[in-house]
Amino acid sequence: MRLTGFYALALVAGLLPVLFPGNYFITVVGIAAGLNVILAVGLNLLIGYAGQISLGHAAFFGMGAYASAILTTRYAFPPLLALSAGLISAGLMAWGLARPILRLHGHYLAMATLGFGIIIHVIMVQATGWTGGPDGLTGIPLLVLFGWAVDSDQRWYFVIMATMLLAVWLALNLVDSRIGRALRAVRGSEFGARMMGIDTARAKTQVFVVSALFAAFAGSLFAHQQGFVSPDSFNLSISIDLVIMVVLGGMASTFGAAFGAIALTLLHEGLVVFEDYEMLIHGALLMAVMIFLPQGLFVGLSQGARRGWTLVCRRQ
Repeated sequence: MRLTGFYALALVAGLLPVLFPGNYFITVVGIAAGLNVILAVGLNLLIGYAGQISLGHAAFFGMGAYASAILTTRYAFPPLLALSAGLISAGLMAWGLARPILRLHGHYLAMATLGFGIIIHVIMVQATGWTGGPDGLTGIPLLVLFGWAVDSDQRWYFVIMATMLLAVWLALNLVDSRIGRALRAVRGSEFGARMMGIDTARAKTQVFVVSALFAAFAGSLFAHQQGFVSPDSFNLSISIDLVIMVVLGGMASTFGAAFGAIALTLLHEGLVVFEDYEMLIHGALLMAVMIFLPQGLFVGLSQGARRGWTLVCRRQ
């Protein structure tokens, strides 16, 4: 089932630009959706599978972006080396924070991660000598992969889709591994998981670091794709959007997180035409989904489809 879903996602990602060549909407929105899928799939490992809420995930997204931006523009680092440095810095930061923060639970954990996100955002705004302050950094060089410059929206689309599929594949394998089973045990009952011999602190630290790496990787790609970064791209509203993506698609479902990221990206783009009523319609739609499909769009729709298929087979 999971392989079928992965192949279906890969097929759709590959066919869209072929069926709609040169389509601006497909290319540009596809890039945004692909980055959001990477972010949501990583966050879903933490929230959906481990049951650890985070309201500061945009901080790691920003760390990856600013690491690439600062190192390439100010110190002439090659883009791939800067990307690697961003991953290392985000991973070390997540590892250092995990032990004290993940001792907390519920709204205390949410407040701690929120505080972390605010601190990182303030640093982005105030450290003008490094980050450019509120104006951000421009002139971020193109990403070059083995001599191949990613210099057009079409090329970026395929790069983002490839990395998105890699992120989904890694998440699926992680969930099916021993670590994934430990995370589900922690989500069900942390005390019970400890009684079963699971090192819950280690499991939560590992998933926190992995989730941060997903976000930092997406941030580095975002910086090179945009050629510009500013603190506004990594504020609290981004963190909240990421949580909405996970919940909207269906927690504890990798494909649910991906579906939620794509759905929310398309919703943001589609509601732009309504201007002043955008937020009103956005909120009403989210409320309707949570009321009628509390388990999430992907999970609810897939369960409904399976029940419908079962009824059809029985009647035959």
